[in-house]
Amino acid sequence: MPTQPSPAPYDVAIIGAGLSGLAAGIRLAHFGKRVCIFERHNAPGGLNSFYSIGGRKFDVGLHAVTNFVPEGVKGTPLGKILRQLRIEREEFALCPQKGSRVAFGPAGERVLRFTNDFALLESEVAAHFPRQIDGFRRIAGYIRETPLSGGGAAFSARAFIREHVTDPLLEDMLLCPLMFYGSAREDDMDQGQFAIMFRALFLEGFARPFEGVRVMMRVLLEKYRAAGGERRMKCGVRSIVSREGRATALVLDSGEEVHAAQVLSSIGAAETEALMGGARKAGRTLGYVETISVLDRQPAALGWGEDTIVFFNDSDRFSYRDPEGQVDTRSGIICFPNNFQYGEGRALPEGFFRVTCLANYERWANLPEDTYQGDKARWFEAIQASATRFLPRLGAPDALSKATVTTDMFTPTTVEKYTGHFRGAIYGSPEKRPDGRTPLSNVFLCGTDQGMLGIVGSMLSGISMANQHVLKAPSA
Repeated sequence: MPTQPSPAPYDVAIIGAGLSGLAAGIRLAHFGKRVCIFERHNAPGGLNSFYSIGGRKFDVGLHAVTNFVPEGVKGTPLGKILRQLRIEREEFALCPQKGSRVAFGPAGERVLRFTNDFALLESEVAAHFPRQIDGFRRIAGYIRETPLSGGGAAFSARAFIREHVTDPLLEDMLLCPLMFYGSAREDDMDQGQFAIMFRALFLEGFARPFEGVRVMMRVLLEKYRAAGGERRMKCGVRSIVSREGRATALVLDSGEEVHAAQVLSSIGAAETEALMGGARKAGRTLGYVETISVLDRQPAALGWGEDTIVFFNDSDRFSYRDPEGQVDTRSGIICFPNNFQYGEGRALPEGFFRVTCLANYERWANLPEDTYQGDKARWFEAIQASATRFLPRLGAPDALSKATVTTDMFTPTTVEKYTGHFRGAIYGSPEKRPDGRTPLSNVFLCGTDQGMLGIVGSMLSGISMANQHVLKAPSA
């Protein structure tokens, strides 16, 4: 039976201590709201957290912080979150990328390179697709003039691109990074989401704290604590009790009831509605696998020192959809956390080689443990073999294995187990809710299913929903 209701209800209860939940909590606490974040797991961060194995820390989710701009650039998402969360730029200690590329073809023969200076990508398109450069510039100009929003207009990004660009190869090469870093739709994305991601990756850029995502988590947690916010870890929400279209209580896993005037949920639309008593339904979502190799040397020692991130595809057209088999190794992302500009004489103590590919949740779910582990080992080798085709050739066939100290790998079921996201969906539902509204009038979404994407986008979503539905809302 539930315990007696709390005599002191919260102004706002936040479900989930991910980036959007923490950002919302900081913003609300700054304005004197009595706010509490409830997190089922023992570590904050959600899809952008970290974990330890044998004393070694691994980032979850973070390849790079997108939307990076140099100091002094005004009117950007990064600047907005720093200002509204009262964070000094130096606290995140972001280090820009060296350079990334999109590589298509059986061995990556067609290449578009890009850095945090948009002029490089523009020159690459002009050199490799001279007949398309005017259309590409029109796309960039349109996005520069479009206000940043999680609106996700229900209009095909492919259709939008084709209004300006006629070469299907360029269309695919532009979409590949943006889809892999933010699309929940198969083979397309909404025009609004496309604009968000084009700005985040191409017009702005990539960066990373030297110590990874835990630097950002430490800063957010300290800001939240200092502002007076309450946080309850290993304290999940079991259900949301409602009456006459409003949430009246949250029932925790322990059976305790807590009360709040308003609720912000960062756990996803389907997951939130399941707490309201709805059926557990996630619809058709996309899943991923990622392999992580820890090396005894810097990637540069293997000849892999120039690339920060590589988006690859070996086929005639880029297919971004739920694979028929367990994994689709034809395309994916290669990430080298070592290859950011950390400063002279500053390098990560070990090398890291990460590869991400699309995966089918159903093919991984409910497998016997020995089958699951065997499939992981088999796909680990296949994923690495596919990815290395797009990197400079190693001096010896066994050079990578000899340099490897340890490995790890996650699948869609890993994501589901440790984050609670149905089917291990990293980018949530294909249908976003820009206003964050749910069937209950005082429960709102923040995070991926609200429509903002990436690390900066997640924090901006939390801020925006806190502003819109709590701080600017009329008094009850």
